[in-house]
Amino acid sequence: MKVFTLNEGSYSVDASKKFVPFNADTDNPKDRKGSLFIHVQPFLVQLNNSLLLLDTGLGYSDEQGQLILHNNIRKAGFNPDDIEYVLMSHLHFDHAGGMIHRVGEEMELSFPHATYLIQRGEWEGAFTNASSSYKPEIFEFLQRNAQLAFLDESGVFNEHIQFELTGAHTPYHQTFLISEGEEKVFFGGDVLPEPEELQRKFIAKYDYDGRKAMELRDEYGKKAAAENWNCLFYHAKTKSTGYIKYNEGQFTII
Repeated sequence: MKVFTLNEGSYSVDASKKFVPFNADTDNPKDRKGSLFIHVQPFLVQLNNSLLLLDTGLGYSDEQGQLILHNNIRKAGFNPDDIEYVLMSHLHFDHAGGMIHRVGEEMELSFPHATYLIQRGEWEGAFTNASSSYKPEIFEFLQRNAQLAFLDESGVFNEHIQFELTGAHTPYHQTFLISEGEEKVFFGGDVLPEPEELQRKFIAKYDYDGRKAMELRDEYGKKAAAENWNCLFYHAKTKSTGYIKYNEGQFTII
């Protein structure tokens, strides 16, 4: 099993929920008052007989109109058309925007040959949620054009993919554990978005249930250390992947 980080870039986001590209070398964060600064990086996992994509980023295009996510997949040595499964932790725009590719005023599927794995409750809620974090027009297009596999609660999708309904960040957020032989890769989505969140306990206002998210981070960190999981951190500032060690109440990421 091989893992590839597909870095889509760094962004500031304010109360409008608009993601504006941010370059730490040229942009001054003081000019963007009231903004959070985040990194966005989907992941590609290569199994012996399958190619998986974990979340899809914002879906932004380059100056030539090419999807940045597609460019990153090609740089990793693969064809976007070969993606078999797209695993969605949840459907906030910074994770789900890349499910489709906007071409002018039109939309097309980013991965027309893939099956999109989505928690059923998250899908149903995304159509009715008033939050600007969701873009219903994307889901309406997928409903008409994509191959969708709706997951219920927690369970096993196939011999390689396990999913767990966590809630916490959104009511129907889910995580994935991918296995091949003795290797295990864990994708915690926005329940475990960056390694630093393991090392400090806090309740985040942006979570649906901040206390539960805090408790889950601790739980997953200990499991990852005990079972030697390679953890993928979608919003990491530094280490996007790593193995976790737990000693005397402290987490470290290798």
